[in-house]
Amino acid sequence: MDSSAWDTRYASTPGLVWSAEPNRFVVESVTGLTPGAALDLAAGEGRNAVWLAEQGWRVTAVDFSPVAVARGRELAAGRDVPVEWRVADVTAYRPVPGSYDLVLISYLHLPADDLAGVLAAARQALRPGGSLVVVGHDLANLTGGTGGPQDPAVLLTPEAVVDGLAGLHIRRAETARRPVPTTDGGTVDALDTVVVATRPAD
Repeated sequence: MDSSAWDTRYASTPGLVWSAEPNRFVVESVTGLTPGAALDLAAGEGRNAVWLAEQGWRVTAVDFSPVAVARGRELAAGRDVPVEWRVADVTAYRPVPGSYDLVLISYLHLPADDLAGVLAAARQALRPGGSLVVVGHDLANLTGGTGGPQDPAVLLTPEAVVDGLAGLHIRRAETARRPVPTTDGGTVDALDTVVVATRPAD
């Protein structure tokens, strides 16, 4: 899906397409880290970027949808936190190497070659001791979960993500369950890949 398609999806939805609250696995993975410079790749409407800023991180948020970035700016302004917003395609975006204490990739679903390029850029963007957090719909979600893309070619597995993180210390790599509310007041589980890795200190 290209940026114009996402622009249309965002623009056709009153309010936020996604929740304004951060992803639960992002919160789990980041809580306890010392705030520094953070990069949110494919930030969407900015829910995670804004939360990070509220925790004291200096956040750069990148997304290829101008409509999503505009909504992220509004969300940040409403929460009264600073976030640097950039409209760019993360498959071509190359952050300055060694510039970030945290890089986040949340629900970015791409063909394997494109994802490998983004992971390589994210890995190189980390400072020594910096952390990379990757969260996304797991391949197992197709048959064992709910929601998310239905194309197996763009779904994640912990193993595939770890394969793209050579040189990093893997702290967490698993398929995790995420409860999703249902209309009858109950929940069903979605299955997400969650990988957390750290660049060794020099």
